[in-house]
Parts: sequence; C-alpha cells; structure tokens
Amino acid sequence: MPATGLFSVEGRVACVTGASSGLGRHAATVLAQAGADVVGVARRGALLREWCSGAGGRSAGVEGDVADRDGLAALAGRISEPFGPPDILIHAAGLNTREPADDVTGGGWDATLAVNLSAPFFLSQLLVPSMRDKGWGRIVHFASLQSFRAFPGGIAYGASKGAVAQLTRAMAEAWSGAGINVNAIAPGFFPTDLTAAVFDDADRAARNAAQTCIGRNGEPADLDGPLLFLCSEASRYVTGQILMLDGGFTAK
Repeated sequence: MPATGLFSVEGRVACVTGASSGLGRHAATVLAQAGADVVGVARRGALLREWCSGAGGRSAGVEGDVADRDGLAALAGRISEPFGPPDILIHAAGLNTREPADDVTGGGWDATLAVNLSAPFFLSQLLVPSMRDKGWGRIVHFASLQSFRAFPGGIAYGASKGAVAQLTRAMAEAWSGAGINVNAIAPGFFPTDLTAAVFDDADRAARNAAQTCIGRNGEPADLDGPLLFLCSEASRYVTGQILMLDGGFTAK
C-alpha cells in the first residue's frame, strides 16, 4: 500500500472530545484537514462553534459534558448524527485541579477521574458496537508524563493518567480482536490551557525543555504525525501501546 494510503483518514468519521481548545482542538483540526469527517465535543459551545467555522473539511460540533455519566448515552447518539457512528475516537478532554496532596478534596478527585478516566471508557463502550459491526476502529487516549512520573500537585491527575495507561492496555485486550485498535499518546510539555501555569514561568519552561533529549518543549504540529499514524491503517498491528510524545523527556 502506498505511504499516503497507509496514513490516510479520508472518508473516516472521527470524534474528538475536548475539541474546543488545546491539543484536542489541534487534533480535531488535523483530522478534518486530512479528510476525515470530524465531530468535536466540548462543554464550551462558543469555542466549539469557533473551531467548526475554521476547521476546514467537514466538521460538526456537539456541546456536551463527557463527565456526565447519565448523559453519555444521549451524547453518543448526538455524536453519531452528523456523519454516522465514528470509526475513530480521540479522548482529549482533560482536567487537572493541581491540588497538593494535603489539600486534595473529594470533589476535585471525583471530577478529575470522571473526565480523565471514566469518560474515555464509558463513551468508548457506547461507540464500540458500531466499530465492531464494521470490523474497524481506532481509539486514542491522551495519557501523560504523569502516567509514569510524579509531579508536585499531581496526585489526582497522575492517578487518573496512570490508570489511562492501564485502561489502554485493557481496552486493547478486550476489543482489538474485533479490529478496534486502542492506543494512547502521552504528550510532554506542550503549550495548552492545562499547562498555562508551566509556560507562564519562563525558567520552569526552560528547565523542562532542557530535560528533553531534543532540547525543546513540544509544539502543536509535533502531534500530527503520531496522531495520523494511530488513526490510520499504518497502525494496523499496533495496539495497547502508549506513545511518549515528549522529545525524550522520559528517556533521561
């Protein structure tokens, strides 16, 4: 198969949660511009509509809260309305309360796990049957450096992202036999809403860049190749894996 065909997502239907900002928004745009029909999901309707108007390709926005477990079945139905059930599902919605260990609250803990861990599983569970019927699907989680490293103020977030790494493997074991590959991308330090506190501190951002093998922090375009790889035929024999997109941060 030609390389262009291997990495093609043309004609696929993709759903991206957290599409109103950050790497979720970038991922949704990349897939739309690569020829997929993309449904972006987010709570912030105005930002979602703004994304739709400039995404290029065929795109639609669905306003909804992935942390609302009782509303997930209805949300899955609305996701499937614009272009049909998705072939590709990207879980990019995320929450980081940054509560120090001594100050972690039950509310902050529950909210973090609801968005980062529970939603990716239960939304996938609702959308997997249509992928199984087609014999083809791609599910991509967003893991983190904190899936494997401990950072200050990261108790709840780190616990959720460590669990995402195992969730990736467990979902791959459950569904890859039906043609549904499940993998995760684990970004290093990229400038997003979630990492604003890091990049607002120039010294801290520089230290993080120096920790990588490449010598710089991430840029949104660094996501494009790995994303298209994991969403296409190019990754047909890759499942249950966490791809560290960190410039070698975890290699040192």
